[in-house]
Amino acid sequence: MLVLMIVCSCNVLSDHDVRGVVTDTKQPPRTAGQVYGCLGCSAQCGRCARTIRKIMDEALGACANSCCAGCPHAATVADNTDSAEKTSLVEAA
Repeated sequence: MLVLMIVCSCNVLSDHDVRGVVTDTKQPPRTAGQVYGCLGCSAQCGRCARTIRKIMDEALGACANSCCAGCPHAATVADNTDSAEKTSLVEAA
């Protein structure tokens, strides 16, 4: 039995929906906003954005560790890491 966790109650999106969009596309979404778009909706209250980002990182992290260097998934994880580091540096300044 498949157990789904609702991560966005405004749009009724499950963790399975988010993982499906991230892993089933050649060009995976790079932001939570792009995930919403792929699923045909948009952010409402925004409380789920961090959870969606975490699911994206988990889904792409597993792929990035097993994919070759030219894989678009590996590049997405690297871009997300760079982005997080830049945010930390800006906040520290």
